[in-house]
Amino acid sequence: MNTTKPVLILQLRPEDETSDNEYQAFLKYGELNETDTRRLRIEKNGIPDDLPLDDYSAIIVGGSPFDISDPAENKSAIQCKIESDFNRLLTEVIKNDFPFLGACSGSGLLGSYLGMTISRKYGEAVGSVTLDITDEGKKDPLLKGFPDQVEVMLGHKEACDSVPQGATLLMTGDACPVQMFRVGNNVYATQFHPEGDAEGFAIRIEIYKHYGYFEPHEAEQLIQAVSQISTPYAQQILQRFVQRYYKGK
Repeated sequence: MNTTKPVLILQLRPEDETSDNEYQAFLKYGELNETDTRRLRIEKNGIPDDLPLDDYSAIIVGGSPFDISDPAENKSAIQCKIESDFNRLLTEVIKNDFPFLGACSGSGLLGSYLGMTISRKYGEAVGSVTLDITDEGKKDPLLKGFPDQVEVMLGHKEACDSVPQGATLLMTGDACPVQMFRVGNNVYATQFHPEGDAEGFAIRIEIYKHYGYFEPHEAEQLIQAVSQISTPYAQQILQRFVQRYYKGK
């Protein structure tokens, strides 16, 4: 019997189809079973007040259609609650240097918590890009031994304007400079989707085609384009995170 504490997976996607697919991708590329995790869909009720970190080995946070950079008056009540809840959670995560991996929205939430402006200055179209691993990134256990450049899948309207104070930049890109950073030794954020694959992005493109990421008429062309993409190193980041903090490898 596995007595290791489960991985807490926090999800923010309102649609069952995108949320379920994202969760299955976390399991697949993290090489996890459902019994290895506790899944919380916090877009419904936010993060529970009584969420002891001691009950978990690590936290993984997925993406969402929420935009942190939106004016406060345009945000729904649940989005405001989620942002407030994350400020509370991240206070504990940072204080304890607790293993954390935030993807896309998770990156924005962590960057915002650290005082960084999140804006639309460095948004990127849905698809794949090639990123550079920094000198510090090449030393990091999640990226060590990777090629100097790796391909990732992404699509975002907003991002950190610059590297948050106290954070270490691990991966960077031409169109969006802050692509992966680390706080302390164990707290990570990626602007891209390490769980991303062609199947999952096809679902997201169809569901979110009216959310402003691209023009709706471009959906079929984008689905065809992502079907040709493979990002094994990005997915290996997720695998290594789980191995390091859940499986102890």
